[in-house]
Parts: sequence; structure tokens; C-alpha cells
Amino acid sequence: MHRFYVVPQNWDPLGLALRGSEAHHARNVLRVQVGDKLILFNGEGRELTAEIANVTDHEIRLRKLHESEMAPLRCRIVLGQAIPKGKNMDLIVQKAVEIGAAEIAPIISDRTIVQLDSESASQKQTKWQQIAIEAAKQCGQNWLPHVHAPKKLVEFFSTLDQPFDLRLIGSLQPDAHQLKKILETYSSEHGDRPRSVLMLVGPEGDFTPAELALARSHGCQPITLGPIILRVETAAIYCLSVLSYELLI
Repeated sequence: MHRFYVVPQNWDPLGLALRGSEAHHARNVLRVQVGDKLILFNGEGRELTAEIANVTDHEIRLRKLHESEMAPLRCRIVLGQAIPKGKNMDLIVQKAVEIGAAEIAPIISDRTIVQLDSESASQKQTKWQQIAIEAAKQCGQNWLPHVHAPKKLVEFFSTLDQPFDLRLIGSLQPDAHQLKKILETYSSEHGDRPRSVLMLVGPEGDFTPAELALARSHGCQPITLGPIILRVETAAIYCLSVLSYELLI
């Protein structure tokens, strides 16, 4: 069955309807008919199987069949990703959703090639959030990751409003530690695995020494991603995959 996203403020199991772009996609692309069944999710853990009761030019009315709730993932993983060139950020957002990131924070680093003013930054945020929605539809993720507005690294740290059990930053510096060792040390000291992790991944050419020092001053531990230098999108997927394997299961 096809999956559709309904924003939490419109989630009403007794008066369900698809409107706007979701209704357009269902009606004009998928050609749904009365009696067809589909799945809705609200991005906050709720999922509902419904039957189409009526199709009009403005909305698709639905009848609830079954509703369930998914618990949040065990660990809140936030990806702070320096914006790479081209369309690589689109891929990173998509894969971050599939792997289990809870939030995605695009970072405008000193070596970020893409230059964004306030208007283009807002447009990018909207685009990346829509990519996250589409990825959540496809992979069955009922908790929709929030894509933040792009920020400079110093602004990003100044606006962090939630603590993290562990803060990490990918680094090419020789003093970077193995992620496995850091996780083992944390578990040994706290008797449990971390339940919230910030993972920073740099741009092409890595973060500058000043940015790395700033991250360190905010508690980020530098980690090595191995002996082979990875492309930006590979580094993000690698880091999230390791954290997902170690912390989400």
C-alpha cells in the first residue's frame, strides 16, 4: 500500500482526509479509487491504515481501519552535515532518514562551496525537508526527522537547545580516535550506551582547524573514519551506519 504524510496538526483519525500535494499525487499520479486502501503517518510515531471513502477535486476523504503507534528509536542521532557541492546533500538527507537520524542540521562551513543567503537557505531547507518526507514514506519510518535551517558552525552551537550524551566530529587529524573505542569507553563509564549523539561531518577538504577547535570547545571528540579518505556523502552514510548498528538496535 502507498504511504502518505499528514502533518501532526491535521491528524484526526475520525475525520481523515488527504489535501494539497498529497491528494494531488494520490488522485492524479497513482489514480486511486474509492475502496482502495492506503497508509498514513504523522511523523510523530502514528500510523494508520485507511480506506478511501470519497475522491473530489479538493480532497480525498478516508475511513479509518486500523491505527498503531511506533516507539521512538532508542538513540536520538543528530547529523550536523557541512553542505557539500552539487546535489550530494539531497542524497545525504535521504540516506540519513533511511538509516535512522532524528534530526539533520545543514552546516555552512568555511570551506562550503555553496553560498546561501537567507532566502536561498530557506528554499533549501524546504526542499530537504520534502526529501526527508519522501524518504520516510518509502522506508516505513514513522518518525520524521526535522531538517534544520542552514547555519554557520558557531551559530549552530549557540542554538543547540538539547544536551547530548556524546558529541563527535569526523576528523583527518592524527589525534582522532576510533569510534569503537569511544563507544566502549562511554559504556564502561556510564554502564549503558549513549541515548543521544551529535555527529558532525565536514565538507570537501574537511573542517578548518579553527572549526575543529570550536567543535572541541563544545565537547566534540574527533573520530577517524579509517585509513581511506572518504567522499562527503560516503562519510555521512558511514558514520550514521556505524552509530545505527551500535546504538539503535
